Amino acid sequence: MAANKRLTQRDIARLAGVSQATVSLVLNGAASAEGRIPQETRDRVHKAIRETGYVADPVARKMAKGLNRILGVFTYEPAFPSAQADFFTPFLLGIEEAAQDLGYDLLLLTGAASGTERKIFGSNTRLRLADGCLILGREFDHRELERLVAGDYPFVAVGRRDDAGGPVPYVGGDYASGTAALVDRARELGHTRIAYVGPSGGAESIIDRWAGFSGAIAGLHLVAHIEAVGQDGAKNLDFLIASGATAVFFTELADAIQVDAVARERGIDVPGTLSIVVLGNHIRAAQTGRRFTSYSIPREEMARAATQMLVRRVEDDAPIEQILLPCEPVEGETLGPALPTKN
Repeated sequence: MAANKRLTQRDIARLAGVSQATVSLVLNGAASAEGRIPQETRDRVHKAIRETGYVADPVARKMAKGLNRILGVFTYEPAFPSAQADFFTPFLLGIEEAAQDLGYDLLLLTGAASGTERKIFGSNTRLRLADGCLILGREFDHRELERLVAGDYPFVAVGRRDDAGGPVPYVGGDYASGTAALVDRARELGHTRIAYVGPSGGAESIIDRWAGFSGAIAGLHLVAHIEAVGQDGAKNLDFLIASGATAVFFTELADAIQVDAVARERGIDVPGTLSIVVLGNHIRAAQTGRRFTSYSIPREEMARAATQMLVRRVEDDAPIEQILLPCEPVEGETLGPALPTKN
């Protein structure tokens, strides 16, 4: 048989010496096949499949239940540039590990073939090559999410997502509870004048951080809120010091690093004069030798759990689940007791 010829059920039937209908019954695991097809016949069909590599064909529906045993992975942002590697790599590691354990291959989907904006439902989408898809990204296209929710294609979002015409299956991090716990810790250390650097709206992960923060500050004074991220560190520090804040919460590690560096250049003690808390290491990569007080985002665990959830949906038609994993506190060295108030 020519090496470049795509195998068909008819080819398998000829090699096994059976009818095409018999091959179809064996491949699809039909319950009636157990009694109607002798074991020796089924063994011949499976032997022909193994020897020809027919099972590995990613297009034909040839495994039990018609599965290719391939999971798609779609990211709304490029997954591999070094600027975002710190953000996506743990997710990809968790997905790969879980897929291997569950006996699935992975197909990385890059979206629409033309233009720079990634789309799940591009003109040349190959979504159906995979049995289901894991979707990652800071922000999703809401119209595409609505289309997925309304359809019958199995998918799971990595990260909490608001309803999109119906509930969205997801595994996310509990940023709200993690953030609230850090506010409580600052309160225990005597901080009453606090600041926040980061937006209050946007992606669900940003909204959850703000919800956890704003819900936990009762009795404290929010003396400064800088909505923009990526601003000049010296400018941010000037504003924070002028506000009288003793503890500042950053949504972005990169912004915290800049303010900390400028503070040290000026001889401002962190955390002696100003405490810094980081609400997880987000998408803008940054490296520092400083151990910031923060919480850990369980990215690998989220990805593994999302992959396991997707397989349950693919194999068992499991109902929609929504899971939030805890973000455990990281003690760090940048949150300390508030200075005594001067009379």
